[in-house]
Amino acid sequence: MGFFKSQLLKIIEWKDDSKDVIVYRFPMFDGKKEREIMRGSSLTVRESQAAVFVNKGQIADVFGPGLYKLDTRTLPILTKLGHIFYDGDSKFKAEVYFVNTKQFTNQKWGTANPIAMRDADFGIIRIRGYGVFSFRVINPALFLKALFGTNSLFTVDDINDYLKSMLISCITDTIAESKVSALDMASNLQEFNDLCQNNIQAKFEELGLALTNLTIENISFPENIEKALDERATLGILGDKMGAYTQKKAADALGDAAKNSGMTGNFIGMGLGQTMGGAMGGVFSNIQNAQDVPKGSKFCSQCGSAVAPNAKFCPECGARQSAQKICPKCGAEVKATAKFCPECGGKVD
Repeated sequence: MGFFKSQLLKIIEWKDDSKDVIVYRFPMFDGKKEREIMRGSSLTVRESQAAVFVNKGQIADVFGPGLYKLDTRTLPILTKLGHIFYDGDSKFKAEVYFVNTKQFTNQKWGTANPIAMRDADFGIIRIRGYGVFSFRVINPALFLKALFGTNSLFTVDDINDYLKSMLISCITDTIAESKVSALDMASNLQEFNDLCQNNIQAKFEELGLALTNLTIENISFPENIEKALDERATLGILGDKMGAYTQKKAADALGDAAKNSGMTGNFIGMGLGQTMGGAMGGVFSNIQNAQDVPKGSKFCSQCGSAVAPNAKFCPECGARQSAQKICPKCGAEVKATAKFCPECGGKVD
């Protein structure tokens, strides 16, 4: 009789000390004998837990957090199935599964292979991404039916790869359906992140889960696309300063050309003359002209053409010229009556 009593369960509970166990099957075997549940047995379900009773593979009663005395009133589904309390209404057989409903956080995901996307600006490109997500069980009965099976223990590792592949598949679909450009995706990562989470949520709910958080930490593009994005960002920052930016680039090129007399030909040979032809053509022309003008000549303040020292008007554009002289040694402007340059001391003819 004492051995028979040892097979009767009076207290059913799960003291969870794990960090990654999702489902725990309460042990119903003691040695080689199957244990049975007594009428009036105590069931303790702690916070962030749910207890699910299963009879002959069929899910019956589900209990949320609380303390319960097991009888026909607290086990209505098992009672209705007719599988409860036999042998003088004192005991019954069933399997009890405890489901952890807490949030499982910081689950990492990443694209093992690049995702191909069609971009309006860059055509077909391949992108990669990575981040973290969090989930929890919201429907224990549905979760057991969809994924658990008959294991005695079910952990995060048992489902993680499946969830990650589902995430990446949904993100790929979201990219295709939303037709978000690479430029918009890079500059509005949080908005795209929220869009993906909303689209993926339904897939998790089909498994009795909730995607409580999805974070896309980074989306990386091929090197040539990264460079194009950087250039576009620079243009956006410049805004209405593009004229000044172009002038600066021309001035930089002019300085380099002044150091290397053969650079003008190199520019043309590289095909850069088409882009900056108008701006740079005149500049380089002036450099070449400057090499041929006689000493003492000056340059028009309007068009930069060489002008004779005593000319009152520019022969190229007709602009009126200053009456001042030009020092032949340093190029500084000198008063018409001066005999020596105040900058370098050179004699002025």
